Amino acid sequence: MPGNGRFWAEDVKGVTERQVTRIGANGDWSLGEPDSVAVEEPLEIRVSGEAIAITMRTPGHDQRLAIGFLFSEGIIRSVDDVGAVAHCGRPSDEGFENVIEMTPAPGLVLDIEKVQASRRGTLTTAACGVCGRRSVDDLLALCGGVPPGPPLDLSILALATERLREAQMNFSHTGGTHAAAALARDGELLASYEDVGRHNAVDKVVGELVLRGQVHASPLGRPKRVVDPRTPAVLVVSGRASFEIVQKATVARIPIIASVSAASSLAIDLAERSQIALAAFVRGGNLNVYTHPERIHGTAR
Repeated sequence: MPGNGRFWAEDVKGVTERQVTRIGANGDWSLGEPDSVAVEEPLEIRVSGEAIAITMRTPGHDQRLAIGFLFSEGIIRSVDDVGAVAHCGRPSDEGFENVIEMTPAPGLVLDIEKVQASRRGTLTTAACGVCGRRSVDDLLALCGGVPPGPPLDLSILALATERLREAQMNFSHTGGTHAAAALARDGELLASYEDVGRHNAVDKVVGELVLRGQVHASPLGRPKRVVDPRTPAVLVVSGRASFEIVQKATVARIPIIASVSAASSLAIDLAERSQIALAAFVRGGNLNVYTHPERIHGTAR
């Protein structure tokens, strides 16, 4: 695992096979052929033995998913808060890989009530990111806005979703996964992951960046102007840009979002308040920028 010896690499387990009957436009039937499909299984996330969320995800990179989720919820603020992340039980146990536990760093007590206070119910689903947040004000009170920084060249943003498409190996086999990626200011791909849930794909990306030390929460009221070329400048997502996607970018201090599909009204409102440039329908060099176009400059190639 880059940047931290406490974690280890995981095998990707995102594709399996099921039988399918194909029916052509001419009425021909093809019976019982194998078809590649995306794997979907539950993952229970625990902190110090207490279950706090369940998400339906594509297995693989579960440590990154858990860390990204906990970071986005404000439970941890950096990799320094993390003691260990491991699946619970023994490898021979049924469902062994579907429960993962994060143990805080020695001497640290984490406020897991933040998750329960911001959601409906007790043991919640992570499937919709921030369901139950009372308002945009609640989120901004938690993490503040994204600090200013130099504008991004439009040519990088216009090609962002093409960079994401190149990384979608599971999608090329199944057509059934979402993807997310983080790009540096020069367009370098910093991290990319696929999952059946677009929120999970984003959590895996953010978790990777947290574990590398490239993303951490800044003290409220004292945002830093970050110009490190390795700092993530763009969060790229397949599908639409929803409130939960903008929420995760806000907490991770990623100033620009590029979405293949549409943006929702609340996502746009949050991006405006968070000082994030939200670009949707980023396809073939075209894009719609709904908020903070001053974060972008230049012309597409």
